[in-house]
Amino acid sequence: MDSVFTELYKKYHQDVFQFLFYMVRSKEQAEDLVQEVYIRVLKSYSRFEGKSSEKTWLFSIARNVAIDHFRKQKGWKQKLLDKFDWSTAQIKDHQPLPDEIAMQREEVQGMFKSLDVCTVDQRAVIILRYLHEMSITETANALGWTESKVKTTQHRAIKVLKAQMESLFETEGYMDEQARVER
Repeated sequence: MDSVFTELYKKYHQDVFQFLFYMVRSKEQAEDLVQEVYIRVLKSYSRFEGKSSEKTWLFSIARNVAIDHFRKQKGWKQKLLDKFDWSTAQIKDHQPLPDEIAMQREEVQGMFKSLDVCTVDQRAVIILRYLHEMSITETANALGWTESKVKTTQHRAIKVLKAQMESLFETEGYMDEQARVER
């Protein structure tokens, strides 16, 4: 089990951390939740049937850990909304993370701000599908949903994101007029 656990950790630790970071928007909290994910992995690996990939299984556990985290908080719905305020810098590190470098681009910043208006489910689908490049089938398995639900949630999330980004670009002037016309 030690070698299997070590291999899982090496292969997927960064992906699981990033997923949880995007969900809870706190480096310290994401680190704590990653530990909880791997505790659950150790406790339940013997029941892993291999019906999905290990990565999909890990993301399923990570999603459940994040949901449990939000449920445990008093007033978790409001705190969840408060957690997703990208205007505050929650990571203090001397070396920039790859995500921080990418966020420097204006369009990416707009996308992150726009995630605030998505539901938790929509946000999870967007993160898994586009940041972790999981297929619809893998995303469905990770979330415990049907592929149809993933597609519907993704469609709705993209629609919400598009409307929010257009509004954001107009109000905050992220793009010049020519760029808006081209979109």
